[in-house]
Parts: sequence; structure tokens; C-alpha cells
Amino acid sequence: MSNFLKKAFQDMAQSAKAQHEVDKAQLEAVKAESKAQWEEAKMTPAGRQALMQDARDKQIKDAKERTAAAQERIDLAKSRQK
Repeated sequence: MSNFLKKAFQDMAQSAKAQHEVDKAQLEAVKAESKAQWEEAKMTPAGRQALMQDARDKQIKDAKERTAAAQERIDLAKSRQK
């Protein structure tokens, strides 16, 4: 019985350490995102427009990649139906 409790407490300690690392990483991410938002808020209108255009370009690129992947899946499905 004591081995069971010892193992249970060791597992709880490991779990707590792992959760602490997760919490620490998430806090750092939130801090970085907040700083990024602050810096973006201080941008000039021209800079903000350029940033927004970059975001739109990335979205267009991602959408085209998804469309190409879907087309490959369609072609594969059609070729297997024969």
C-alpha cells in the first residue's frame, strides 16, 4: 500500500511540474501577444495598412493551398472510383 501512495504522490508531483511548464509558456505567449498588440497600436496608418495587407496576402496564400489540397483529394477520389 505504501508503494502505491508513494507512486501516486510522485505522479502528482510530475503532473504539477508539467502543468507549471504549460502555464509558464502560456503566460509568456500572452505577454508577447499583448506587447505585439501595443506595438501595432502605435503604428502609423501607413504601417498599419501594410500590416493588414500582409495578413490578407497570407490568408489568400493559405486559401489557395487549401484549395489545391482539396483538388488533389477530389482527383484521388475520382481515380479510385473507376
